Amino acid sequence: MSSELNENQLKRVLQGISIPPQPQVMVDLHMEQAMPEPDMTRIAEIISQDVGLSAAVLKFVNSAFFGLPRKITSIQQAVMLLGVTTITNIVNGLAVKSELSDDAIQAMHSFWDNAMDVAAVSASIAKQLGFKYQDESYALGLFHNAGIPLMMKRFDGYKDVLIKGYQDENFELTNVENQTFKTNHSVVGYYLAKSWGLPKSCCAVIAYHHRIDRLFTNRVPGDTTNLTFAAILKMSEHIASTYKHLGCAEEDYEWNNNKHFVLEHLDLTEYDFEGLVEVCKEQGIGTE
Repeated sequence: MSSELNENQLKRVLQGISIPPQPQVMVDLHMEQAMPEPDMTRIAEIISQDVGLSAAVLKFVNSAFFGLPRKITSIQQAVMLLGVTTITNIVNGLAVKSELSDDAIQAMHSFWDNAMDVAAVSASIAKQLGFKYQDESYALGLFHNAGIPLMMKRFDGYKDVLIKGYQDENFELTNVENQTFKTNHSVVGYYLAKSWGLPKSCCAVIAYHHRIDRLFTNRVPGDTTNLTFAAILKMSEHIASTYKHLGCAEEDYEWNNNKHFVLEHLDLTEYDFEGLVEVCKEQGIGTE
């Protein structure tokens, strides 16, 4: 995704879609995170000011993904265990949800649950593969489809188009969106991620996450990191059954069309992939 778009081009791409600013709680957290030595007590205080955020942090740290021997009830303890980056990712996700909450989004009951599932699976796979960017993988999983609720707010009938794209065995969702709305949720999500200061790698993959064949066939020599992010995301979406939850599809056509890129890049066999799936099942994430 080129960052050289001028203002007029950007207006055409976004088609009147407003990118919500980061809430003050995120600004405060980013300021503390940017300090040479972030004050974890201060971070816990910031989080504790928001009841919904506090509940989400405690729910996450007590999930099966962490498998802690005892339940954590203190925000201070949770912050120390999770670390600043993971806390920031959680808050970012909740902030998007609260900013975009309306009847259209709430009608899509499983959207946010699926985003959390994909994020958790992405972090798990990154860890299993020994990929050092586990926090970034979580952020990518959480935000890759953040353009969808923005599109739903802007365009009537968007959900029908989304479902149509997922149920097409050729999986040309981005083309269908472009033809119908003159923009698509990938590019909208890219600008949201960029404006909120997400890692550049996340932004780059979000821009093409439904056209990853282009990333692999037009790869930049020596640039394997973004391709690994893309591969982990596609595996995670498949394991978390995004095609069912968002597209009401019986089969994951996107995965069918792209899994050879993913497995070849990561030097995995189908058997190796099933091993990754089993670990996720044991952790209680992503699988039905």
